[in-house]
Amino acid sequence: MSTLSANLLELLRSDVVAWNARRDELPEAPDLHGLDLSGADLAGANLTGANMVGTDLSGANLTAAELGGADMTGANLSGAVAADADFTGTHLANANLSGAVLTLSFLTETDLDHADLVGADLSGAYMTAAHLEDADLTGARLAGAYLAHADLTGAKITSADLAGTDLTDAHMPDGAVRG
Repeated sequence: MSTLSANLLELLRSDVVAWNARRDELPEAPDLHGLDLSGADLAGANLTGANMVGTDLSGANLTAAELGGADMTGANLSGAVAADADFTGTHLANANLSGAVLTLSFLTETDLDHADLVGADLSGAYMTAAHLEDADLTGARLAGAYLAHADLTGAKITSADLAGTDLTDAHMPDGAVRG
């Protein structure tokens, strides 16, 4: 279980502004792995570099949260709202982001290999050089997303909305049509 103290965890859940002030004083990135933060309001939270492996963030509000460099391998973000969040360099391999709202989010160089993005809204997301190998993007909304140099090898993009998506130099699944 997490090494984060109960007091700090309660602070994160109840007062993001106070959490962010306290976060700057922590000697290392917080360990939130395996915690249940489903439905939590974490809008604007600074979770940069946090260990969030297997964390349940289903239905959480992560709008404008800072998650760059976090390890969120296998995390559950199904139905989460993370519009305008910064996931730059985050590890989201094998994560469940089905139905998540990630509009205008930054996912540059993010590892989304084998991630479940079924029905996710990634409209206008910045996904330069993102790794989406074998990701399931079935029914995802990628309209206006920037996927230049992204790796979509083996990704499922059936019924995905790619209108206006920049796929410059992206590695696409065999037989895929570039939008």
